[in-house]
Amino acid sequence: MDRNRVGFGTDIEAVITSFNQGTMILEAVESLCAQTLLPKKIIIVDDGSTDECSMRVLKDIEKKSDLPIPIMIHYQENRGVSAARNAGIKKTEAPMVLVLDGDDKLKPEYTEYVSRLLGCNPSMVAASSWMHTFGALDSIVCPAGGEISAFLSRNCCPATHILRRDIFERCGGYDETMRSGFEDWDFFLSMLETAPESWIGIVDKPLIEYRTAPASSNIKSMDKRLELMRFMIEKHVGSYHDHIADALLGIEAISNLRLYNWENEVTHTIANHQELSESSKEFLKSPTYGDGGMASAVRIVSS
Repeated sequence: MDRNRVGFGTDIEAVITSFNQGTMILEAVESLCAQTLLPKKIIIVDDGSTDECSMRVLKDIEKKSDLPIPIMIHYQENRGVSAARNAGIKKTEAPMVLVLDGDDKLKPEYTEYVSRLLGCNPSMVAASSWMHTFGALDSIVCPAGGEISAFLSRNCCPATHILRRDIFERCGGYDETMRSGFEDWDFFLSMLETAPESWIGIVDKPLIEYRTAPASSNIKSMDKRLELMRFMIEKHVGSYHDHIADALLGIEAISNLRLYNWENEVTHTIANHQELSESSKEFLKSPTYGDGGMASAVRIVSS
């Protein structure tokens, strides 16, 4: 990194949430300290960690005197990631706040590029970037951001983002009752509801290093996806009512894309004289009706 480019973003403070994350929290801190535009301050909120290694790492961070950014650590009883984020953001004073999970990391240009995008667009309530996943999955994930209509069928922004603090105050922050997942998606909907022309921006570069693991909370939350979506639809019923066509068509577009991807895989398997899975065989024997399934089965056997 070119140290001549490094500067302080006096309009930005960072909040990192931590819960039994061992040395990963240090990696998150170090990635913030390596930014080309440094946040003015870092606030770590430990949400009741019980792991001795995690507590030792946090104490070591408190003692570090060679870090380029002042760091404050707030300890609280375990109340969930939403409560931890709220607690940290409420301790900030800057107009922009970077929210970072303690097991993720940032590329050096993240703060510079994302804060610039947010600062140049007054109607933008938050901004983030694409993600490079590592750990269980090595990939580039490209969320698109957008207005509220885009967020009704899927979450279009990473949990790691930079937000406007006044919008956080106006929408009431994260919902602390949501401890099973999707709290960031719900929060983005709440922010986008603060003004008709609000939107969330995305830098089209993979500047977030997103850790993936089979047992992560993000993966586990998918088991409760329908339950959580029902909660959010009921909570944001006004937005869903106003944009019902966008919400339904967005879900249909996702369904069609996955159906075509699966169809291509089955066609490829047959063309290469490979054995189909039992679920694929069962589908071709009895395809679903009314959702594109029968048409897909016809295309497969016709090919």
